[in-house]
Amino acid sequence: MREFTRGVGLLGRGFAYWRRRPGLMALGIVPALIVGAIFLTGLIALALFLPTITETVTPFAADWPDFWAGVLRIAVGTAVFGAAVVVVAVSFTAVTLFIGEPFYERIWRAVEADQGDVDLETPYGFWRSVGDAVALIARGVAVALVTVLIGFIPLVGGILSAVIAALLTGWLLADELVSRALTARGMPRADRRRLMRRHRGRVLGFGVATQLCFLVPLGAVAAMPAAVAGSTLLARSLLDAAPGRARERA
Repeated sequence: MREFTRGVGLLGRGFAYWRRRPGLMALGIVPALIVGAIFLTGLIALALFLPTITETVTPFAADWPDFWAGVLRIAVGTAVFGAAVVVVAVSFTAVTLFIGEPFYERIWRAVEADQGDVDLETPYGFWRSVGDAVALIARGVAVALVTVLIGFIPLVGGILSAVIAALLTGWLLADELVSRALTARGMPRADRRRLMRRHRGRVLGFGVATQLCFLVPLGAVAAMPAAVAGSTLLARSLLDAAPGRARERA
């Protein structure tokens, strides 16, 4: 739990950059605002049609007693909406980072400079950015499908799917956000994920807190630049804690 809380705190330190470097952080608002508006509209439309959708996917419950049919449809509706939130969260992150790459690169490099690292020359690259965005969305869809299936579990399905969705989505968001700072140090994807797995609690704390900020109306707009700054601090903290590995070698 201590590591989880530490991860949440790193996101808080990312938000502190709104006070320290407001002009720089404001650059990240534009792509987040455009993408966020599009995805928010989709979520609102889904919420309006959710009762019809749940009835359509549960025709076998039409002859059930009203109470049990209602319990099932609430659980399925919760799972469907939760799955949509998963897809929106990862898609928002992937698309926003992609179209706003020049802005967010300035943010995370400024954080690195504040912390004393300025000579990080390994480029992230356009095609790497495209590949990571597509991979993140695909992984998000897979998580969404899992949460929908879990939602069919009687009584506990809705709650269980929401918890699992939060944890898995948090991990995906942290993985994508932290990739810039670690790639700039020449760290391959496999090494990056091994490093993250050694500190699961910290990574999950950061990722889940980021996801919860994204769920607040317009929260994603302010949270995205903070998440980029915080993920840079997260990357540094993971490298600092790596046993037998000096950061200069990362």
